[in-house]
Amino acid sequence: MGSCLKKLLTCPVTMFGGVILISLIALAAALYSEVALGLEPCILCIYQRIPFVLGIFFGIAGLILRNKPQAVFALLSFIGITFLVNSGIALYHTGVEQKWWASAVEGCSVPNFGETPQSMLENILSAPTGNCAEIPWQDPILGLSMANYNVILCLGIAVVFFASVIARINTAKQSM
Repeated sequence: MGSCLKKLLTCPVTMFGGVILISLIALAAALYSEVALGLEPCILCIYQRIPFVLGIFFGIAGLILRNKPQAVFALLSFIGITFLVNSGIALYHTGVEQKWWASAVEGCSVPNFGETPQSMLENILSAPTGNCAEIPWQDPILGLSMANYNVILCLGIAVVFFASVIARINTAKQSM
């Protein structure tokens, strides 16, 4: 591993600051797609935002605890696991969008609105607005959906954070 890359991977400020920045950008992009583009998120879209919020909290904790090696190690590991799980959620969402499988997640399909006007109104107000099996936006060049991009982004973040954990382990072994 190159010395510059090793320095980046073992620098807590870079790692934790980076995850905070990426998470803020991802959440801002999701909000922008709702407000400016009028895209309605489904329940799986909402679930995929939770790890970014956790990434911000873990990142802030990491910056605060950056001088405590055990805490840094634990937080780097938590972030890696968090984004690996998120890439799994996004991959599952991709499968639902591509009709590879039906979603087992409640709220992923358009609900039964009921027979009476009152039950119809109650169901509309309580139901998620997006359908997990429909792709609300697709990249016009590559044809990838937001869930597809989330798989790539979160898997990349997980790999970088696991590489950081491994670099720290190797550095600790060399200093013994």
